Amino acid sequence: MENTNPVTLRPGRPQDAADCGRICYDAFRAIAEQHNFPLDFTIPEEAIGLAEFMLSRPDVYAVVAEGEGGRIVGSNFLWKGDAIAGVGPITVDPSGQNGSVGRRLMEDVIEHARAHGHAGVRLVQAAYHGRSLSLYAKLGFAVREHLACMQGPAPGLDAPKGVVVRAVREGDLDACNELCRRVHGHDRAGELAGAVAQGSAMLVEREDTGRITGYATVLGFFGHTVGDSNDDLKALIGAAPGFAGPGILVPVRNADLFRWCLERGLRVTQTMNLMTTGLYNAPAGAFLPSILF
Repeated sequence: MENTNPVTLRPGRPQDAADCGRICYDAFRAIAEQHNFPLDFTIPEEAIGLAEFMLSRPDVYAVVAEGEGGRIVGSNFLWKGDAIAGVGPITVDPSGQNGSVGRRLMEDVIEHARAHGHAGVRLVQAAYHGRSLSLYAKLGFAVREHLACMQGPAPGLDAPKGVVVRAVREGDLDACNELCRRVHGHDRAGELAGAVAQGSAMLVEREDTGRITGYATVLGFFGHTVGDSNDDLKALIGAAPGFAGPGILVPVRNADLFRWCLERGLRVTQTMNLMTTGLYNAPAGAFLPSILF
């Protein structure tokens, strides 16, 4: 039966973190267990910590849905630091599913992105969740890539001859952003600058020319990677100390890279879909998206 309780939307606040995080944990757990997939968050505190992080960031727009008595029943987030905005996570309390709360939360962030001049909006959707796939398609999103979320032991490979894998420095930002523009048609300068400040960003540099041919903000769920070729991505993956969160997102149609990861012990934990609305350019190079893009 459809939930007909009245729901209102309002901006998220830092003090909403506990409620938003609990709902996030419960919602992801319910859908994962329903389909017999691994949990995205192993304990509620992980989801609450993520909510605290997002609700404290000026470059993340948060919206919460309130039901009767002002009780929070869902939330959504829009990462708006760059020209292309990223959605997620969107979650609705399992007790309030099928009442159009998710649709309203999505419509709100899409309108926010349009009102603030973002050229496009993107998200990554769990392929086993048919309801969300259908909702996003109805809202104008198109599937662009089928992804494999991959996790496993760090390969621990030395960089190929003539290649250096090192930390990204502030002086490398222009070259890295230009590389992203060549591959995607736009950069992710804000996200990259944040990763450099946190010390997680790595790059591939050619010893003979000093040219930067690949970089990663972090090898993991919330990081993106771009390169001139698969060799650049392999160098970065091979040098990574591990893969953060549920793992890296590998485009399945990149058969060479996908097979290379499998041969080095990484395994598929689930498949996902990269979906976009607005500006989209077919990538002109190799890449790994983040869970937001």
